Amino acid sequence: MQKAELSRARKRGMRIAYLQNNWQLYLMLLVPVAFVIIFKYAAYPGLRIAFMNYKPAKGYAGSPWVGLDIFQKIFKDKDFIRALKNSLVFNFLDLLVGFPVPIILALLLNELRFDRYKKVSQTILYLPHFLSWVIIASVALNLFKPETGLVNILLRNAGAIDKGIPFLTEKWHWAATYLLIGVWQNMGWGSIIYLAAITGISPDLYEAATIDGAGRLRKIWNVTLPCIRGTMVTLLIMNLGRVMGSNFERLDSFGNVQVKEFQYQLAIYIYEKGLAGGNFSRATAVGLFQSLVGLILVLSSDRVSKALGEDGLL
Repeated sequence: MQKAELSRARKRGMRIAYLQNNWQLYLMLLVPVAFVIIFKYAAYPGLRIAFMNYKPAKGYAGSPWVGLDIFQKIFKDKDFIRALKNSLVFNFLDLLVGFPVPIILALLLNELRFDRYKKVSQTILYLPHFLSWVIIASVALNLFKPETGLVNILLRNAGAIDKGIPFLTEKWHWAATYLLIGVWQNMGWGSIIYLAAITGISPDLYEAATIDGAGRLRKIWNVTLPCIRGTMVTLLIMNLGRVMGSNFERLDSFGNVQVKEFQYQLAIYIYEKGLAGGNFSRATAVGLFQSLVGLILVLSSDRVSKALGEDGLL
């Protein structure tokens, strides 16, 4: 008994000493924890707006409950169906095109042997993630103008085209340009996680592969990719949860009348039919629907990954 008490007292003393030595870290942690609590969990009671004919002037107490009437109106709305289809198509294409690119980029950066060149390359590739979509769109609009844009001028001078390509003013060209710019903006930031996973691979595995006569490509295929497969599965599951989402800033920045058919996605629908018109119940209902479908996709994909032998996310 005395040994057990001494052991508990020793552990308690170690915890207290650790807190005393690292209290600054816990103090800094309070800010992001408070941010999550205030803007995530504290907003949950507001979800009842989706089941009410909510009027800000009347508040929660004065607004009548309408049950699922808001959802029934939304699902019968042709504009909602169009926005839902566009969101699903573009988000799946975003996932299909954008998911492998950070992996490939991380593999390429990992193979660089000049440290200074590697650091400069990483910095340049990370920077687009910190740029606002308004800035990216304004630069893109100038680069991709059909007549005076730098891209079309270079293509014409090279003899590749005779007439300027309407990259951002024709719906099919806009769709391809929109997706590729999204990949460019996110690929550098996404590669950070994969690079961190790659650095955790034991050098002994690469040495064993070298002894067996494996070259660079064979090491990547047989050592690197299998070792980061768990990270790939986890990020894939998280990305599937965002398939129902859409970025209003991105869509609005690249939007124009000519591409309205493809640009009209759930974020635009929520703004036009909900927030701009003062219909907060509709906006909340669509947001709740997006979150619910995203949760179902995450749980389903997690279960599938576990059935296939992976650790999964949960």
